[in-house]
Amino acid sequence: MRIAFYAPMKPPHHPVPSGDRRMARLLMAALEMAGHRVALASGLRVWDGVGDRDHQSGFEARAALEAEDLIRHYRKAGVPDLWFTYHLYHKAPDLIGPVLCREFGIPYAVAEPSHAPKRRTGPWAAWHAAAAGALARADAVFYLNPSDADCVSPLLKPGARERHLAPFTDIATYPRARRRREETRRALAAKFGLNPDRPWLIAAAMMRADVKEDSYRLLAEALQQVKSADWDLLIVGDGPARGRVEAMYGFAPGAAFLGALPAEELALVHGACDIAVWPSLNEAFGLSLLEAQAAGLPAVSGRNAGVANMIRDGETGILVPMGDAGALAQAVGRYLADPALRKEHGEAAQENTARRHSLEAAAAALNDCLVDLTRAATE
Repeated sequence: MRIAFYAPMKPPHHPVPSGDRRMARLLMAALEMAGHRVALASGLRVWDGVGDRDHQSGFEARAALEAEDLIRHYRKAGVPDLWFTYHLYHKAPDLIGPVLCREFGIPYAVAEPSHAPKRRTGPWAAWHAAAAGALARADAVFYLNPSDADCVSPLLKPGARERHLAPFTDIATYPRARRRREETRRALAAKFGLNPDRPWLIAAAMMRADVKEDSYRLLAEALQQVKSADWDLLIVGDGPARGRVEAMYGFAPGAAFLGALPAEELALVHGACDIAVWPSLNEAFGLSLLEAQAAGLPAVSGRNAGVANMIRDGETGILVPMGDAGALAQAVGRYLADPALRKEHGEAAQENTARRHSLEAAAAALNDCLVDLTRAATE
């Protein structure tokens, strides 16, 4: 089928790397793998992080013009069979897809929606209502974070399909990266002054002045409590908070800052490491943790519904109470002290990722629902 794809918060071609951009690209790839023709319907970014109503009104005007242009275009070039929107919420509502779906009578699907009732009033009230209105039109909703269903489900119309979609990534490069482990370790050790005979921890996340910076701060607090000093730390990421983040790790002489890396290089770095660590404060889920598991690393993280959907506590990693630096330190220390446990959980992580969190698994799950949806729409 022909699918029109849209990501209002961050389009897949946005110049700044992030988990949102990565997931938008992965969703398009999964839909294409399922045999569908996927086209980016619009690159318009509709996002307001501060709650400025004048700012929001400007986006609304631009979105209305974009919708008019798309209606004219589809009348000439042919109407898509389905509209698919990724990441819809009160700071980034879909102001285009519902208009097109109403105009042409095509199904409307949404992946990773969220809804915060507390935003019903206040600076995002208008966009809160717009997001709720879009969800009320949805014919299918895919939850990547199971906890989103609690607030989204009551907004949906009768008969709307709801599916839990496990977070996923393209795992093809990761087994190869693991096979190049020793080669990569030698190169990284030489470049960054690391000790190849020590266990290597890895944390990969953008360095933004928000919950990402808070997570870096908590991780630094935790690592200072780890009793063993026999480890090195590789930090992958960049952003406006980098200077402050680097200052947090002055206590760790074996900390190396690698900057932002393309996916292929990040896969190699993951494959060269031993333990993935990230607090995951207030995050829906973390693709970097999933990618680390695909490379055969056990993961240590704070527990929330999204992360628990990727990491099997006691089997592929260790989950600790959210925000608990002491528990995070103990979990890291446990893996440092037990290489056999690291190996066991790492192998289980790689197997679980290949079976449940691969691009192929996502393609099959999306296809089963969307084909049924479009079939029902034409009957």
